[in-house]
Amino acid sequence: MRTYSLDDVHETRKRRDSWWTVYFVDPVACRVALAVANRTSLTPNGLTVFSLVLGLVSAVLFATNQLVAGAGLFYLSFMIDCVDGKIARLKGTGTPFGLWLDYVGDRVRVVMCAGGLAYGQYALTGDVSYVVLGAAVAVLDLFRYVNAPQMKRVREAVREERQELEPLVPAPLVPDPLDPERLERIRRPEDRLPRGRSLPKRLNRFLARHRVRSHLISGIEFHAAVFVIAPLAGAWALIPLAAASGALLLVNEIFLVYRMWRFTRRHRVASSQESREHVLV
Repeated sequence: MRTYSLDDVHETRKRRDSWWTVYFVDPVACRVALAVANRTSLTPNGLTVFSLVLGLVSAVLFATNQLVAGAGLFYLSFMIDCVDGKIARLKGTGTPFGLWLDYVGDRVRVVMCAGGLAYGQYALTGDVSYVVLGAAVAVLDLFRYVNAPQMKRVREAVREERQELEPLVPAPLVPDPLDPERLERIRRPEDRLPRGRSLPKRLNRFLARHRVRSHLISGIEFHAAVFVIAPLAGAWALIPLAAASGALLLVNEIFLVYRMWRFTRRHRVASSQESREHVLV
C-alpha cells in the first residue's frame, strides 16, 4: 500500500476555501487525513457517516445545555467532514453516492444542531426567542443550499446558449499591424504605463495567495459562529452572534444573486446584439 506524505495531502486541499477552514480546520484536518490514509482503511463514506454521528451527538449536547461540549463535537464533526473529501481526492475513491451523502449529512447536522440549541435554551429559560433562532438558522441554511445549485444551473444555461450563438457571429476583423493610428498609440509612453489597480482586485489577489475565498462570509463561517464560537462564549452570545452572522450571510447571498442577475442581463444584451449582426450579415 502506498505511503502518503503531508505534501500529498496538501495537494488535495481546495484551491480556495473559507477563511475558517483555511486557518482553523485544514491545519488539523490535513494531519488527521494523513494518519487515516496511511494507517487505516476507512473510506470517505465511512468518514461522512462518522461525521454525521458526531454532529448528532453535538445536537444532543446542545439540547442538554452542554454548550462547550456541543461546540467541541460540532467542530470535530466538521473537521472529519473535511477529512473525507481529502481522502476521496487523495486515493481517488470518491463516488456520486458519496457526494449525495456528504450533502445530505451536512444539512441534517445543521438542522439537528439548530433544533438542539433552540430546545436546550427554551427548556432552560422559556424564552421563545431561542425557538425563533433555531428556525431562522435552519431556514437560512436550507435557502443557501437550495439557492447555490439553482444559480449554478442558470450560469450553465447562459453559457450553453452563448456557445450555441457563437457560430452565428462572424469572426472579428484582425487589426492591421501597420495601421498608423495603432502605431501611434503603441508609441505613446503613457499607454505603456501600468494601469492603477483597484483595492478590491488587490484584496482578491492577496486572499487568493492565501487560498481564501473572496466572499468572507459564507455558510461555513455562519455555522462556525452559531455552533462553535457562540456556544464557547456562552448562552448570552447565541442570539447576537447568530443574528449578526445570519445578517451578513443573507447580505452575501443577495449580492451573489445580484451578480447572477447582472450576468444574465449582460448575456441578454450580447445575445440581442449578436442576433442583429447575424440578420445584417
